[in-house]
Amino acid sequence: MKLVLLIILLAIMISLGSGLWFLAKDDQGSARVLTALKIRVLLSAVLIGFLLFGYFQGWIFPNSSS
Repeated sequence: MKLVLLIILLAIMISLGSGLWFLAKDDQGSARVLTALKIRVLLSAVLIGFLLFGYFQGWIFPNSSS
């Protein structure tokens, strides 16, 4: 479970970095920044969905301070 979450988070960070690189180095008409943003949003939605699925399946629990 933790490994899957870490892989998804790493993929989000790679997409963020590639989007920054394309924004800084590409020509004005390039669509690669938009593609990196789409991938990052998709991965973030998958991460949220996976967290919700894990919570409802009882695999993960919220922290309780009491």
